[in-house]
This record gives sequence, structure tokens and C-alpha cells, in this order.
Amino acid sequence: MRDRSSPHTATGAGKLSIGALARATGVPVETLRTWEQRYGFPVADRRPSGHRIYSPTIVPHLRRVADALARGHRAAAVVPASDAELGRLLATTAPDAPLAPAPSIPSSGSLDDVMEAVIAFDTGRVTSMMLADWGRLGPVEFLETRAVPLLERVGRGWADGRLDIRHEHFLSERLADILRSLRMPFDGRATGPLAVCATLPGEVPAVGLQMAALILAAAGVRVVYLGTEIPVLELATAARDLGARMVALSVSAAADGPTVKRFLTRLRLSLPRPVTVVLGGQGAPDLRGGFTKMAGFTELDRWARRQASAGPLVDATQGL
Repeated sequence: MRDRSSPHTATGAGKLSIGALARATGVPVETLRTWEQRYGFPVADRRPSGHRIYSPTIVPHLRRVADALARGHRAAAVVPASDAELGRLLATTAPDAPLAPAPSIPSSGSLDDVMEAVIAFDTGRVTSMMLADWGRLGPVEFLETRAVPLLERVGRGWADGRLDIRHEHFLSERLADILRSLRMPFDGRATGPLAVCATLPGEVPAVGLQMAALILAAAGVRVVYLGTEIPVLELATAARDLGARMVALSVSAAADGPTVKRFLTRLRLSLPRPVTVVLGGQGAPDLRGGFTKMAGFTELDRWARRQASAGPLVDATQGL
């Protein structure tokens, strides 16, 4: 990656604080810090106090990074990219983002503000802030640094009595609606192999499945989303009739292990051999022979992009 920062200075004259840089680019403060740690950009100078300061010359580049993320490119590809590389990436995609954040409600850059909106059942504010973060982060980072931590925080609040079940249900349903809306533009463009997404009988939670479907679609996989609690034989029939190359299942931590393994064994026997059963979620078991377990969204994204790049007839039985 080319160095897009100015040389370090002792005075910091004319430099931007990290808060000012966030306001100038629309990229939240915590995201700028994460990018510096993961990708080495944006590079900060330091005041004698230790506070980060930045050259104003990097603002246009960061705005283009945010634009590329809003078009569906991954942070790992665009944040470390040079100006020329970023230009080539932007040239490959249409300028309209899948969903634009409401301009009247900016992203907070912190989960605390989203939590306040959840507690207040403020649907509009939750939606606006989450969509703003989506536009700046891209699919994987949005899920890993925003959506999942928010769900976990609300879950802990419910468990220790600070929040009620109504807060957890409100967030789960709102987030599921957001994820579904975000996936739709990718569904229209996907040309890769087909994946049937579902949960097994008895598995009601749908947010994890929506997250996996979004990652698959953003990677170019064609998604048929069947939803929750699908009978095993119905799931196998759908996969066969549609010519699916993979069946993606989300298994929650609350699932009964022996029951899940029994269902999966029956499903595997009912599917054509070339179809891979992709497992994700905290309750996903380790199984061999036609099963591929994903450790997280980053791994799923990489795997899905390899499948999509190979075309509709890729042999999905080849593992990671």
C-alpha cells in the first residue's frame, strides 16, 4: 500500500483530529482505529499528548474508500488499496449503493447510541444508524463489528435483567428486516452457484441465517432463502429440484446437539453427493463427508467468493 499520509510533524499544525477526520469522511472513529490496526491505514501522526492527528490530504481518498464499501467491496480490498487500485475497483461497480443511509441521522460511530435507540424502540434511528454503518464498512465488517456485537450486548442486557425480552425481539426483527433489504440488490446481480438457506426443524432464530445469506449473496452466490424450521426432506427436495450446489444452515447455540446431528445425517443421505452442506452458527457440529463448517463470516466470505468465481458448475464438494 502506498503511504497516503504526510510526514510526521511535531506541531500538528493544519492536521485533523480523529474526530474531525471522521466528520469529514463519514467514517466512524472506531472504524478508523480498526482500519489502522488491521490494514495500516490511515496512518496517524501523534501529538505530544499521544492523540492521533491526520493530514487533510487523505480525506478525498477515505471518501472514495467509503464509496467503494457502499458498492459492496470488502474493506480488506479497498482500505489498503492505492489510489490507482481503488479507481479500478470503483470502475467495476455502479455508483448507486444498495441502500443509502438517511442523511438526516448520521452514524454515531459507537454502539452506545444504537443501544439507546433500541431501548427507546426507535425504529427509524436504529435503521438509519445501521444502514450508515453498512455503507461505510461493507458486509463482513458490518456484521462482525456492528450487527453481532449489538445482538450480543442486547442479549447480555436481557440475561442480567437490565433489558427485557421485548428489546431482544425488537432488535432481532429490525435487524432481520435490514439484512433482508440489504441482500436484495445482490440477489439481482448474483451469477454464481445456487445455495438454499434454511434452518433445521426446531430452529426458530433467523438473524444468523439472514447474515449468512447476505454474505453469500454479496459474494455472488445465488441465494434461495427458505427461512426457519424447514423439514429435512422438504429441504432436500428443494435443493434437488433447484439444482443447488450447496445447502447453507445456521445452527444456534440453543440447538440440541444429538437432534441436530440426526437431522443432518438424514439430510446428507437425501442430497445428491455434489451438494455441500455448509454449517454455521455457535451450535454447528464438526462433521465430515459432504459438510463444510464455517468458523465465521470472514471464512464464509472467502469460501463463497471462490465458489462464485468458479461459475455455476463449481464442484462444491471441494472444501476449504
